Amino acid sequence: MTTDYKVTELFCIIDEFCKHFEAENAGNLLEDNSGVKRRRRAASLSDSEIMTILLYFHFGTFRNFKHYYLFFIKGTMKSYFPKAVSYNRFVELESRVFFQLMFFLNLGAFGRCTGITFVDSTMIPVCHNLRRYANKVFKGIATDGKGTMGWCHGFKLHLACNDRGEIIAFVLTGANVSDKDPNVFKVLAKRLYGKLFADKGYISQKLFDFLFEDGIQLVTELRVNMKNKLMPFYDRMMLRKRYIIETINDMLKNTAQIVHSRHRSVSNFIMNLISALGAYCLFDNKPKALQRSLGDFLTRYSGHVKEFAIFQHEQIQRYQYCRLILRIQYL
Repeated sequence: MTTDYKVTELFCIIDEFCKHFEAENAGNLLEDNSGVKRRRRAASLSDSEIMTILLYFHFGTFRNFKHYYLFFIKGTMKSYFPKAVSYNRFVELESRVFFQLMFFLNLGAFGRCTGITFVDSTMIPVCHNLRRYANKVFKGIATDGKGTMGWCHGFKLHLACNDRGEIIAFVLTGANVSDKDPNVFKVLAKRLYGKLFADKGYISQKLFDFLFEDGIQLVTELRVNMKNKLMPFYDRMMLRKRYIIETINDMLKNTAQIVHSRHRSVSNFIMNLISALGAYCLFDNKPKALQRSLGDFLTRYSGHVKEFAIFQHEQIQRYQYCRLILRIQYL
């Protein structure tokens, strides 16, 4: 649910990052020795405001970015963005914050690997299958691929997350790229270590050896036609926690709205995707593998042990009492 407090909190987080980002870049930029005079007029919308508007779209129940900008940003939130430009001008300004938004994802929003990682992929169609030959925006870029929900024309988003529901890394490929493609894991595996849990679509000895060389153990379920092998109890339990990555895909599609057919340029499609990933990282209701902390678990566990000890003591006393009654009867 969108609130005034949320947009203020979001702007403060992004603005603080942009200040540090600009300070770091100030001394590393190349000097312009061409002698051409350039205007240095202050922009109507700052980079922080543009990023806030892009990310805030994915927090609410909005389905159309144009209506969101015209009626919500320039209407309801007019006091928060008094210098908001026209919609057409804002669409042109989106690409200006691409690098800032990517640095924000990698340095401030994405989580860190905890040794327990889940990986999965999801299809991102850009149009209906019947219109794939008439689509001109993504001509030569989008491809045809088949997933669990059937064929689609578009892209495939590969995600890796930890047990806290935090996204660690992502890769965007064509829809026809296999989940087991080594080029995908060359990017995903840079930040991973420990165990990587995946579904049956990632079963591959070549992929297992590739990840094992980097110190990553790939754990998957077994197919029906595969020989049964003894799997540690911990690995079986963590495979059941794959609902985390499935929930993330569902939230990105149904809440953050990364899938729709209204894109009119490739750059806007990319900006919508990475802003949705950034918005998810700031969601409050992320799925988690361990809902309770270790202290709560130990407290609950010790309570169960105490209850079991009392129950066992009562059973022993009842058994001894029954034996005593039987002995009295036979005397």
